[in-house]
Amino acid sequence: MHLLHQRGSLHDLPDTPEAYDAVLADVVEQALVRLTPEGNLEHPDCADDIGDTSLGITSLLALAWQRTKDPRLPEAVHRSLAFHLRERVYVEDNPGYPNLKQRNSRFPYARYVLEVGAHPIGDWPSTAWALLQAVNILDLTDGLVADEQRAELLELAHGYWRRLTEATFFNPQEAGNQAIGCVVGGLMLARHLTDAEGESVRARALKLYSDEIRAHRVADRGALLPPEHGGAYDNNYGPISLSFLAQAHRVSGEPVFAEDGDALARYIDARLTNGGFDNGGPRYSEQHSAFESVLGLRYFGARIGADLGRYRGDSRWARHACKPDGGVDGHFAWMLVWQIQDTTRWHRTPSTEPVRHQLRAGTVSVAFDGRMTPAVVEAGGTYYLPAAVNRQHGFGPVLDGFVFCRPMGEVRVRDVRADGLTAKLVTKPVVGRDHALRHVRSLYVTDGATLWTTVAVERLDGTPYLLAGLPYAEDDGDRVRRTAAGAVSSAGSLRLTHPAVQDADHFDARAELTQEQAAFALAADPRGYGNPDEGWKHLVGSTALEADPIPDTPDDLHVFAVRYGSEQPITVSAGWTEEGLAIRTDAFTAVIGPEDQQGEPTLTLSAVSR
Repeated sequence: MHLLHQRGSLHDLPDTPEAYDAVLADVVEQALVRLTPEGNLEHPDCADDIGDTSLGITSLLALAWQRTKDPRLPEAVHRSLAFHLRERVYVEDNPGYPNLKQRNSRFPYARYVLEVGAHPIGDWPSTAWALLQAVNILDLTDGLVADEQRAELLELAHGYWRRLTEATFFNPQEAGNQAIGCVVGGLMLARHLTDAEGESVRARALKLYSDEIRAHRVADRGALLPPEHGGAYDNNYGPISLSFLAQAHRVSGEPVFAEDGDALARYIDARLTNGGFDNGGPRYSEQHSAFESVLGLRYFGARIGADLGRYRGDSRWARHACKPDGGVDGHFAWMLVWQIQDTTRWHRTPSTEPVRHQLRAGTVSVAFDGRMTPAVVEAGGTYYLPAAVNRQHGFGPVLDGFVFCRPMGEVRVRDVRADGLTAKLVTKPVVGRDHALRHVRSLYVTDGATLWTTVAVERLDGTPYLLAGLPYAEDDGDRVRRTAAGAVSSAGSLRLTHPAVQDADHFDARAELTQEQAAFALAADPRGYGNPDEGWKHLVGSTALEADPIPDTPDDLHVFAVRYGSEQPITVSAGWTEEGLAIRTDAFTAVIGPEDQQGEPTLTLSAVSR
């Protein structure tokens, strides 16, 4: 089975003016056929996330008219805009909406579901989206529609802003992407108001960003990130937040948006595998955005010099939102408008600067979590997740059900490149159940095709093994397919184990089940509302690669060695020398030396001559 949402890398899509003109031409033809006598451009099958969609198609028609002056479009824009102003503006409070600060304000809003009182919780983001569609149309319709209609639209947009920032709590769903989107709407709206009104709205937007978003950033992997549905980062919404930050910087020029976008972009670059696969999030573990992410990934990828376009998007929404029949939906249409208007091109070469939370070379990568434990290992086109043993998740030595991967103190990292090899040494102080402090030295070395992992720890009593990951997915053309195996070899005995218990608390990689589905089964709240990352943490056990220690080691150490990306046998030895612990493999020799004056580990590396 294929993962549903992780498909091709976003930078594979042509983004030339000619390509975008072709996209707009298709939207125009669909819209002119769909346009009802009343002016409605909503997809016939649209039921939720609907309040801004007709307006979104209108904005795309306005952009197409700007670029082509198609004579069919002025009437279509006028009629569809009139429809929204007449039929899709609500001022009576939606029964059951829980986030009002001011009842009966009469400020306009957009509904998530048109039926009165049906799922009103979505009205805040729908209103933010309607504001963004409206300000785009204001930007695009000078000379296209009558002044009276533009004035009515401007009054509506200002009313949306006041609903979002006065009549309701700001960002009631604690969703960073929605909140930054609202700020963008205010910044764009300010340019259409009188000087005094415009400055007031702009100042309010910047203050909201500072006080309600930036002040509440969440730390993860050394970065401060806009909070997303109660977590630090979500695979679907995180790149969308990056696009909003890009637009905020484009329209305001404020350095804070560039600074925060750069930080988020570097974080995304570190957590993305070379092949663009990633998983994890407080709302969706594996659902990936597509066209909604292009602006931010492209804009900030160019700023920081990283190939963020390798991010695997959902190609079903490659250009714009659409329904299962392929028909265009106006949801999030402003993102297509902005990415067409932005002239930044994709930065396609990887950043060469070593970063703490990733090792990357060629087709191999390791993304590390905040504890410097691998979050995803990629080699040979296969992706490995941390395995679970006795409710503990990670990569590392295991003894009697205890996984030695949670640091008790500072984690030290050393990056080295030599002889065509790229390496990262991670040293952790770890306390076991016996309360003894041990230093786990994990060395990751790659030639760009395979990944060697060697782990050394003070000798453990009993029969330890190395927890070496959960084979989870593999590349299959422009898709990602579930798997339960991978090309792996070990200097000690290697086995792939599966849970003996078949229930929600145990993940068997052989089952036709995704990580996200399994995570939501353990989450406290329903799918789409619960936190899959939290749910996955409750996992008791999983499929796991287990590697025994290598036989040739000093008496005071256990050493493990695994190579990902090849099943060819390997030979590894470890021993103390005057310089430190020498690890010799078929491909390299590494010496882990004594700590320097700052307590940092030292590492020398050389390739084996062939």
